[in-house]
Order: sequence, then structure tokens, then C-alpha cells
Amino acid sequence: MLAIGDYAPTLSIPTDTDMFSLAEQGGKKVVVFFFPRADTPGCTKEAEQFSALHDEFTAQNTVVIGVSKDKPAKQAKFRAKYGLTCLLGADHETSFCEEFGVWVEKSMYGKTYMGIQRASFIIDSDGKIAAIWPKVKVASHAADVLERLKAL
Repeated sequence: MLAIGDYAPTLSIPTDTDMFSLAEQGGKKVVVFFFPRADTPGCTKEAEQFSALHDEFTAQNTVVIGVSKDKPAKQAKFRAKYGLTCLLGADHETSFCEEFGVWVEKSMYGKTYMGIQRASFIIDSDGKIAAIWPKVKVASHAADVLERLKAL
């Protein structure tokens, strides 16, 4: 996983509406939250929390993007179903997740598989990682990220 002070990868990723590039954010801060799968209970709560705080993140000159392995069409349905306002990245080839170090081996019911570790990153206006939540607990997470962002 990336560490605080590392430069964020300058990759582009498809979203449900267009393409998103970290390199093209022009002095803005970026919050990237990784979630396992669209339209599941925890992932929905997390995306709804970030969407509810959209205006406050915008006031901090910050773009918020949630990233999962889902394809753009599924992300679009997810956005429409819940009225989400944050960007939704579709990393169906996992390259974005791998660069951040959140594509990891997981286990459930004795079986191991590869999946996305729920994690969040704040990238400062210079493109460096300013804060990391390596294992996110969904309850109040978006508010915690916003408070940390305000303190930077």
C-alpha cells in the first residue's frame, strides 16, 4: 500500500460518466475511497455519506471518487439508484487498485480470493498522499475524512 508522502499514481480510470485522471486535477485535492462492490450495504452507505457531504468537499477544493472493480454500466446504475454525487471509478482490470496497494488476498469461509480492501486516501494539491485509512469502518467515515482534510 502507498504511504503518506508518496506521490499518487497518475493513472486514468473510466467512470460511469467519462474518464478521470489524477494527473489532470490541476491543484485540487482528491479523496479516493476504494470499496469492494457497488450496490452492497456497506458500499452503499459509504458512497451515500460521501455524496451527502459533496458540497463541503467541493468547498475544500476537493474531488471525491469512489473506486471498485465494477464496470461503468454497473456504476451508472448504482449512481442512479441512490442519487450519488461523487464520481464512481470503474477499475474492472484492477490496475488502479494495484497501484494503490488495495487489491489484496482476502478470505471468507475458509476460501481465499483476490479483492479490494476498503481503504481511503487523501491526495494533496501537489499529488502526494496526505492521509490514509487502510481499513475503513463505514460508520462516519466520510465525515472523518472531511475533518482530516480541513486540518491539512
